[in-house]
Amino acid sequence: MHCWTGGMKSRMSAEMLRSAATAVLYNIQTVTPEVIRETLANFCKVPGCEVGDEELENLAREFESRLDVTMSTGWVIQEDFAPWLAEARQDIEFYYWNRYRQLLEQKNFPPQVIAKIDEVTDRTLDLLENPRKDGGWNRRGMVVGHVQSGKTANYTGLICKAADAGYKLIIVIAGIQNSLRNQTQERIDEGFVGKDSSSMEANRVSRFVGVGKIDRTHKPFTLTTCVRDFNRNTATSVGVQLSDLRTPTVLVIKKNTHTLNNLINWLKEHNVTGGSIRSPMLLIDDEADNASIDICASSDQASRINSLIRELLELFDRRCYVGYTATPFANIFIDPETVDDMIGEDLFPKDFIVTLDAPTNYFGASRVFPEDESGEHVRYIHDNEDLLPLIHRIDHILVSIPESMKEAIRAFILARAIRLLRGHDGSHNSMMINASRFISLQGQIRNHVHEYLRRLEQRIRYEASKSPGRALQDELVATLHQTWEKEYPGLEFDWPAVQTKLLEAISSISVIEVNSRAAGALNYRDHAESGLNVIAVGGFGLSRGLTLEGLSISYFLRNSMMYDTLMQMGRWFGYRPGYDDLCRVWMTEEAVGWYEHIAGSLEELRDEIREMEQARLRPIDFGLKVRSHPDSLIVTARNKMRSAQRVTVQIGLSNRYIETHTIWRERDKVEHNRQAMARLVQRMGGKDACDPDRKRSHDNFLWRNVPVELVLDYLLAFNNHTLSLKTQTEPVRNYILARENDEMPQWDVVLINKGSMTDQPATGPDYVENDLFDFPLVCPRRRSGKKTCRQFIQIGAKQRVASRPVEHIGMDPDLVKEIEDEFEKGSSNKTRSVPDKAFRKRRTRPLLVLHVLRIDGGEVGHVADGVTTWGISFPVSAREEETVGYVVNTTWLNEQFRAEMDEELEGVDE
Repeated sequence: MHCWTGGMKSRMSAEMLRSAATAVLYNIQTVTPEVIRETLANFCKVPGCEVGDEELENLAREFESRLDVTMSTGWVIQEDFAPWLAEARQDIEFYYWNRYRQLLEQKNFPPQVIAKIDEVTDRTLDLLENPRKDGGWNRRGMVVGHVQSGKTANYTGLICKAADAGYKLIIVIAGIQNSLRNQTQERIDEGFVGKDSSSMEANRVSRFVGVGKIDRTHKPFTLTTCVRDFNRNTATSVGVQLSDLRTPTVLVIKKNTHTLNNLINWLKEHNVTGGSIRSPMLLIDDEADNASIDICASSDQASRINSLIRELLELFDRRCYVGYTATPFANIFIDPETVDDMIGEDLFPKDFIVTLDAPTNYFGASRVFPEDESGEHVRYIHDNEDLLPLIHRIDHILVSIPESMKEAIRAFILARAIRLLRGHDGSHNSMMINASRFISLQGQIRNHVHEYLRRLEQRIRYEASKSPGRALQDELVATLHQTWEKEYPGLEFDWPAVQTKLLEAISSISVIEVNSRAAGALNYRDHAESGLNVIAVGGFGLSRGLTLEGLSISYFLRNSMMYDTLMQMGRWFGYRPGYDDLCRVWMTEEAVGWYEHIAGSLEELRDEIREMEQARLRPIDFGLKVRSHPDSLIVTARNKMRSAQRVTVQIGLSNRYIETHTIWRERDKVEHNRQAMARLVQRMGGKDACDPDRKRSHDNFLWRNVPVELVLDYLLAFNNHTLSLKTQTEPVRNYILARENDEMPQWDVVLINKGSMTDQPATGPDYVENDLFDFPLVCPRRRSGKKTCRQFIQIGAKQRVASRPVEHIGMDPDLVKEIEDEFEKGSSNKTRSVPDKAFRKRRTRPLLVLHVLRIDGGEVGHVADGVTTWGISFPVSAREEETVGYVVNTTWLNEQFRAEMDEELEGVDE
């Protein structure tokens, strides 16, 4: 091993040390911090190797974070199917997979992660059909991952193994935009083809990339490039049939009607013999919940892209379809019985559903939006309405950007400066601004951001070389220092060190638009050596599949409540090795609430798959269960409300928590609901009948063994607001009535109290005098949401009433402790509190939660005192999944989703 010395040579020495140590450490079964440091020290004994102690320690920490990563396999539910891979393995030379595995090692994927990708792709391949099997066959499946968690790396591995096994044509449908298709083609070039496909263009020098640098004995054939989608004329000019090719063919195409039509027509003209194509085909549908789903208002006419994908599949006698998505809500709602004589069956994953677990170093929703905690990475936007309101017209004029956006830009400059100090020079650095769906406004934002960035650069150029005391006399430099004090004061570098890197950090940052009409492009490949430093401004173009390399700062100002849309906009999820502590996300408080809720819903889906695998249930059973989830109200509304005035949705309430998050504001209705609660408390015996065990009640007023009749009467008397959809009186009462004699004859009822049971204050900011009860009560305080108006109150931006946890109230304290211990042992995040669902699964009686609230209105001032709401924790039902009918009407839909529906109908911004 030869080592360089001095300056740049020292960095080369460190790079060579990293490479040599990687080869050793990746082949050690158990790697400890001591083993890492001993290995590095042994290499440093080589004469001429001059790596400083600080650089050596940084390398040691890098290896610790890289090698201390684990990943579980995930779960599968499937129809009965005979596995074939184990028997066929002896006849398969895994050439494409083996060189891809070597590439993953070169890209520093943790060994545990590579092993799990190997295992999961084996499992998925085994769920496809053996491509050497004669006769016709047709498989449909879905792989559910996390947003930005490595789905492309996973399906690239699957492509490699499918090609090794004998699949002749592999088609990847990669999103509805050129930027995503091009990026996906680059990934497939690197991981499977081995050659820069753009070199197929005229006058381009052939360039080997990725696996092509490892071995190029076999060369897959491709008819698409990273600068050009499938072209029918180009494919025809090649003059070969798929059946003539000895190597597999891969196509990476955009998800639009023009491309799909061209491909179908070319296949019909040049490859169909005897009415079909005999070559085994694998179709991978990336972002399978986007555009692939039949969303036509007319039930007898499939949407065009959906029908073309089905028609493409029908051309092949032997075919497999695998949809990859992080947000499977829409896919589960496909009717599995839908079949059309012309275009075949729909895309419901009838044969298998696989979940991909994220590695432990994944920067996901649990990190960004920790349950019941104020996340260290999130910053709220409160100053946008005057300049850039959430809901704005296409002709809106932006006179200036909000101060919060300027703060985010400053944080990005500082984050890059800190990364430079950490030795991350040459790395990509990105910031995302997603604040409007309109291209015209994205251009205005881009111009204002560019102007602000250049003003900062000008001042830094003249001031940053001065002493900190003198430099901070400049107003703009002082704002950077203020942002540093707010965001990064506890890190390893002080302000004088950061100031020395400000000019280098800001000078190479460019601002570009990411949309269909922008001249600029996110071309990370052309900056592989020096790193691309960019602020990307966009809308829908930033919302689907596109990876922003080195993303550290996100400014997100959108009002979508659509589950899949919202989660896919979360480009900030992913992997942030060595800089996750620098990452920040600016968004509204309401958006944070929705992300927390949706992240929880996705985890529930994963839990369902885990439990259904253990029960040996099938994808169709999972589809039926998800359709009965309370969140299906939103998904169903979105998919069906354009063609109907009312839609009845069958919802299951077993193992669910519901609460009245929107309540009437009109005085007579408020008083009506107050008196309903007062009567309930009186009928339960008042304070004297409360459980005296403070550990069981957690200092709240708790009544145990309450007859179900009292609960039913209260729900009937309570005047529920129509916007509190999940607490509709009739379906909730019907669910209880069906169980009043066996599962729910007796209830726990708790009245939430924020004070001590033994030392109630008579006055104070939280104390509200009430004439409902003959005992003092310290009422919880809640803020009203933005939709609060004269007619109703929306409780909180997150539409959440109860503080978590609440569902352990009434349970035996020893059982609560047992659940807490079990959760702590099984959780990788030791700071996360026990979620309510963990307690709900062990409850034996339902819990009615009563609130008397003081509502503060933020901008609108004080709203109300003494308003009453309720929530119910329904335990797991022992019966088969039983549902009750909820009604969704267009009034509710328009109130909740008006802006989002307009966005869809107008084609968003692309």
